[in-house]
Amino acid sequence: MQISKEKKLEILRSLLLSRRFEEALTELCKIQGKIPGMMILCTGQEAVGAGVCAALQPNDAIITNHRSHSHLLAKGADPKSLMAEIFGKRTGCNRGKSGTLHLAVPEINAPCTTTVVGGGPPIAVGRAFAQQYRKEKTVTVCFIGDGAANEGSFHEALNLASVWSLPVIFVCENNLYAGAQRYEEHTKVKHIADRAAGYAMPGMVVDGNDALEVYASAREARVRAVAGEGPTLIEYKTYRWRGHGENDLQLYQPTEEIAAWQASCPIPKLRSDMLAQKLISAEELREMESRIDAVVQDAVRFAEESPYPEPREALEDVFA
Repeated sequence: MQISKEKKLEILRSLLLSRRFEEALTELCKIQGKIPGMMILCTGQEAVGAGVCAALQPNDAIITNHRSHSHLLAKGADPKSLMAEIFGKRTGCNRGKSGTLHLAVPEINAPCTTTVVGGGPPIAVGRAFAQQYRKEKTVTVCFIGDGAANEGSFHEALNLASVWSLPVIFVCENNLYAGAQRYEEHTKVKHIADRAAGYAMPGMVVDGNDALEVYASAREARVRAVAGEGPTLIEYKTYRWRGHGENDLQLYQPTEEIAAWQASCPIPKLRSDMLAQKLISAEELREMESRIDAVVQDAVRFAEESPYPEPREALEDVFA
């Protein structure tokens, strides 16, 4: 598949923004009392969000999970609004009511972030049914982890999506761990995508650290869905460098395993390929990285200077 220079630049920019955004959160989490709640990051697996969302149109929807920052930023969420919400501030995208684990950004068609393992697929099926019923040429993407693929809701959602030929793409980010439990300990099949055959839908296994392969596969699945050919299950093989949360000491992850996956980081791969192909110069790359760093610094400053909600606001903005 031919991928334009502009699309490659978009994906690279998205990768760099997601990484820098979460690097800032990593440092902020070291300051006691700075950010409320559990912090769950996707460092190392940003290529999935960047590549998939680059294949979508603005009116397409995403249903995501607890590891959502990359998905939301790639779909177009405002970094300042997102950071403020993570801080629990009034200026956040959910007025400080959701924090990092229950984010919703309706203006980019990201209506739901669920921390219920396997909670996303049935919601995605409902959204896709509405798109089909309205005869919209749009799709819904549902991001899940490998652990969620063992929930009954996952199988029920795939079955119904297949029966009704719904325009939904199930994206499984297989980062080898469900919490602290390694993939081989909770799943017998070699690939989650093998389960697609049981629901008469295509199943794809893709290198989740190759952002351009991610984009190409998601684009292919979108074309099928919009054409009325039904759902697709895509499994992206990737890895999370950090623990399940920032309070996780990662005692169950071998250090050599982490190092090996860090060596296949998706950012240097795309960056070096684009430099070699002269799609971007070293100076332009430095400028891009500098602008992204400034965007993240501005987002942190905005969040820190924003006020917390007043207690009386607890019952406001609860219903749409």
